[in-house]
Amino acid sequence: MIWTGKKVLVTGADGFIGSHLVERLVREGADVTAFVLYNSFSSWGWLDNVAADVKGKFEVFLGDIRDPNGVRVAMRGSDTVFHLAALIAIPFSYNSPDTYINTNIHGTLNVIQAARDFGVRRVMQTSTSEVYGTAQYVPIDEKHPVHGQSPYSASKIGSDQMAISFHRSFELPLVVVRPFNTYGPRQSARAVIPTVITQALAGFRQVKLGSLHPTRDFSYVSDTVSGFLELAVCDDAIGEVINLGSNFEISIGDTARLIAEVSGHQIEIIEDEQRLRPATSEVERLFACTQKMKSLTDWEPKYAGLEGFRKGIEETVNWFSVPENRARYRSDQYNI
Repeated sequence: MIWTGKKVLVTGADGFIGSHLVERLVREGADVTAFVLYNSFSSWGWLDNVAADVKGKFEVFLGDIRDPNGVRVAMRGSDTVFHLAALIAIPFSYNSPDTYINTNIHGTLNVIQAARDFGVRRVMQTSTSEVYGTAQYVPIDEKHPVHGQSPYSASKIGSDQMAISFHRSFELPLVVVRPFNTYGPRQSARAVIPTVITQALAGFRQVKLGSLHPTRDFSYVSDTVSGFLELAVCDDAIGEVINLGSNFEISIGDTARLIAEVSGHQIEIIEDEQRLRPATSEVERLFACTQKMKSLTDWEPKYAGLEGFRKGIEETVNWFSVPENRARYRSDQYNI
């Protein structure tokens, strides 16, 4: 396999998608450095709980993406950089927008400046479908206008544009990967699917959510990771923005009802006022066009359509059903 022996840096490796990406890269034979956020407990986030066949087979670098020196130390000698480190919670971005600028934009600048200086073969910049805002047309292709509807999405637009500018200005070999609403085991408690699952499994009869009518294109985490790996070796993807999605949209309310059905719990879904976004900040509809991805690679989502979504929900519910996994979540409080 082409990853065997390749030195790879994954920023945000302690997070949801990052930890799954580290596992996959290790299994593919890569020499992985996992950049995780420094903390006084020396916690590696979700990397503390990786699969047994992966444990001990990667290097961990404790640092802060906002620190250019630490980024450079971690990156030295890397062939490929997967940049996932970011603040991603939308509600928290209303409270603390400065932290999103410092982490998402300045952090990205640190990564791409170091990558340029070191002559890295490929930088994979992680974007988000939130940059599109409410769909002006569907399916949303890469030519759709970006429209910041929260400080978070604005910071990701800035991050993407900074990355793209380094490709255009300095020929940095960079790809912007734009996943649509990735879900699965280890996802943050601030996301809707873990919110529903943890409340249902905790025995709550009433499950509290924000707006129920918006639609999303949910992508199972293994499909997202496969997309990253495909694009990282596709030369024709350099300088491009590329969507990853499941070609399927479903409302938040219907998602909650599907989770209840799969988990075997009867729940009443309550629209909780404190969980609602400001009216003009809510993204009403996201539905991906993935034709560009499919034209460049052999990638196909394995969890596509309603059947694939149900399968992904089943696997996610099964993971959360393990008490040791669920113990890290606080289902009785609103996580912003």
